[in-house]
Amino acid sequence: MLYFVLYLFLEVMISVNLSSQIGGFNTFLELVFSAFLGFILLVNFRATLFENMQAFSMQKIDVQEFQRLNIFAVLGAVLLIIPGFLTDMIGILLQFSVITKMLVNRFTAKSNYQNSTRFTHEQSQIHTQKDDDVIDVEIINNDTTK
Repeated sequence: MLYFVLYLFLEVMISVNLSSQIGGFNTFLELVFSAFLGFILLVNFRATLFENMQAFSMQKIDVQEFQRLNIFAVLGAVLLIIPGFLTDMIGILLQFSVITKMLVNRFTAKSNYQNSTRFTHEQSQIHTQKDDDVIDVEIINNDTTK
């Protein structure tokens, strides 16, 4: 709720300042243009999806990054459709793969660290359980024919 109020405050402040500088008609044109651009991006999403599929098939990205990149592209297009200057700026930034990769790497690094520490902890528990079941045996050769 706090983030929504913060977003709403920033959206109103930016929209009022920019629309007072560029005028009412230009604000209307910007809103129509950004909504039109958002619809075009949603219609042409398959090109972005194809590009991400190629990167995935060449193993440049993993499954989680593939999903997040596609989600950010769709989210950016939807933000362009929603009226407002702040949402338009964020929507345009999300269309660039450099920005989305930075966001994906930011969130993926934390989850990879948490997964790796949990995995090593589980591995150590498995090894100790296996070691508990092992009986040490020494084989003595009783060859008296020396």
